[in-house]
Amino acid sequence: MANNIRAIWETDPDAKPKERTFSNDYVGRFRSGRLVGKQPESLNEWRVTTGDPVVAAKVAELLGGTPEPWSTEKEDNLEVLSDSASVEIIIENSDALDASMKLFGMSGLIHHCDGVKFLSPEEEKGDPCGCPASFQDRKDKAKAQRGPKPSVDLTFKLADAPELGLFRFNSGSWELVKVLHNVIADIDKTGGREYADDDTVLEKGVAVRATLSIENVSYTTKAGRDVSYNKPVIKVTGTAEAAQPADLPMAA
Repeated sequence: MANNIRAIWETDPDAKPKERTFSNDYVGRFRSGRLVGKQPESLNEWRVTTGDPVVAAKVAELLGGTPEPWSTEKEDNLEVLSDSASVEIIIENSDALDASMKLFGMSGLIHHCDGVKFLSPEEEKGDPCGCPASFQDRKDKAKAQRGPKPSVDLTFKLADAPELGLFRFNSGSWELVKVLHNVIADIDKTGGREYADDDTVLEKGVAVRATLSIENVSYTTKAGRDVSYNKPVIKVTGTAEAAQPADLPMAA
């Protein structure tokens, strides 16, 4: 029997129930930390959250770990605490990497800029944001919760399971911000993307393969204080088209 459910609402479209929508187009998120109680904890291996049991199972198969439920009000109610500090990914082009400066308050986002001009709200977009010119001053104000901090967003597919769809990684790392221009340049150069003088895209290019890693940095200051922290690293390794399966044994 034909499915005529759509025809029910043709004579009274205003009464048609709203179609179900989803909050985003991502199948999961890669995270480098978690909350333990109310305290943030930095992780040495990737934590992946998703609302899809199939995605969770595949991530666990590829990166290790076991899918487990975790307490959240959002859709990604499954988490995998993986055994991997690095994952092979596919990045479509440099548009998949976005960065801005954000400060959140009790009511939500209260400052959103690119370091020079406001990006939102619409009525303030393009106006000077008032952030300090000095990189260190920006860090100091952010640490004191009086200024925005970086919000770097990367969307990608898993190189070993691209059929799963898009994942997202968000970072507030100042260390990543320092090298972000180099990462973008590497994506464009490797993928063959070309721009006109006015920055319009002339040649789209191809997707690139990269590694997304959690890297530990440890050192001792001149004052004798031990410092250790983790930072995310994005390293472009070639084009996705050029990626080949593992080498086969040579014929005798």
